[in-house]
Amino acid sequence: MILSFLLFLAAFVVIGVSSVRHSRGTKKDYYLASSSVAPSLVGLSAVATNNSGYMFIGVIGYTYATGLAAIWLMIGWIAGDYIASTFIHARLRRATAHTKEVSFAGVLSRWGGREDVSLQRICAIISLVFLLAYASAQLVAGSKALHVLFGWPTYAGAVIGAILVVVYCLAGGIRASIWTDAAQSVVMICAMTMMLVVGIHSFGGIEGAITKMEAIDGYLNWFPQDLALPGLAGGLLFAISWAFAGFSVIGQPHVMVRFMTLDNPGQMRRARAWYYLWFLAFYLMATGVGMLSRIYILDPGNFDAELALPTMAQQMLPPFAAGIVLAGIFAATMSTADSLILSCSSALTHDLLPGKIENTKILKLGTALITLAALAWALLNKQSVFNLVIMAWSGLASAFAPLLIYLCLGAQPSRQGSVIAIFGGLGTALLWRFLGWHATIYEGMPGILIGLLILVIDGRLSAAARNESLTEKETYT
Repeated sequence: MILSFLLFLAAFVVIGVSSVRHSRGTKKDYYLASSSVAPSLVGLSAVATNNSGYMFIGVIGYTYATGLAAIWLMIGWIAGDYIASTFIHARLRRATAHTKEVSFAGVLSRWGGREDVSLQRICAIISLVFLLAYASAQLVAGSKALHVLFGWPTYAGAVIGAILVVVYCLAGGIRASIWTDAAQSVVMICAMTMMLVVGIHSFGGIEGAITKMEAIDGYLNWFPQDLALPGLAGGLLFAISWAFAGFSVIGQPHVMVRFMTLDNPGQMRRARAWYYLWFLAFYLMATGVGMLSRIYILDPGNFDAELALPTMAQQMLPPFAAGIVLAGIFAATMSTADSLILSCSSALTHDLLPGKIENTKILKLGTALITLAALAWALLNKQSVFNLVIMAWSGLASAFAPLLIYLCLGAQPSRQGSVIAIFGGLGTALLWRFLGWHATIYEGMPGILIGLLILVIDGRLSAAARNESLTEKETYT
């Protein structure tokens, strides 16, 4: 088991380090791969980054605890993600070319020809905090898997993951990250397929598995039991709220920067095709494995649900195959952790520090420092992977998605309106979670809606002010 696991990890590092041969030694190349990445690699990298340790550890754990009703999370998430991509991704790529920026915050602050350094720094600070939390969750997910399968200390996976990520990120920047993401996406889907097939076979086929699920009270109910509204109405509200979780992808700098690296804006449809074909297949299998884990591990009261997949792999598969599954889990955590760390690095060295730093040695030093910070957070973390990821995901979405949507619609919000919308959306999401209402409705939904409402009001007030000014000039004339 250890042999196959180490074999795949070594392969990922070799792939990442080999990208240094294509490095151009510039900031744009380090953070955007000189906008020269093929559609297939963009799609696979984006989906591997999106489907992280959260999918292997968090979603399977959530499905283990919830049952069939977890399918609404999948339906809502993919639907919301797709709707957002139809009008955001291509416009973001064109804005990247127009602004000549290398960071997500930089593009937002210079969209449409404006230049707002203070807005760029505000976006960078928020990105840095939440992306660090997100990166720490990925390292925690890898640690949980190694702890179950190898009995290693809970910190071991985080330390190993941090070392591997920093090695190939320092070698090739985002190009190394994208190349390894593509390889990791193949291992991830193969590992999940293996678990699904072996799991179904162990219960005598699909019918046998369903029979065992029916014996668990409420496990095959279509809707969760603790909804704000009963029955279909509650289920639809639950799905719509999670559609906002999928929609929230446009507020994730580490995912959106993948589409900013595309070699040709006209190829965005092909990149999205790669992305959604892989996403749908992987999420369906993850939900299926989560369902099977509950009938395989029958003691939910004394079991950490987020350990369901590594526990199943250890008990059901021969050692070499179990090592492949572990490599898939670890690949998922690394494919997201490296993206998060590079996005944090760009926020620090490009958006926050004064002056235009072009020296790649300083950029790489920033990457190393960010990795150390993420590792420290992971070692001190007490939250579940699911909760930490959702908190970071919703916070980033509530802060940035409303502004990005408004810009893509052709509007030009004022600086004051932009800042109020960022903090209004973020504050709403955090308050929603603090009050515990996120158990019923995903907190990003009210966060995004409040942010958009603020921008609409700002736009109308600005238009009224302009009209009043014009009226006064005409009167004076």
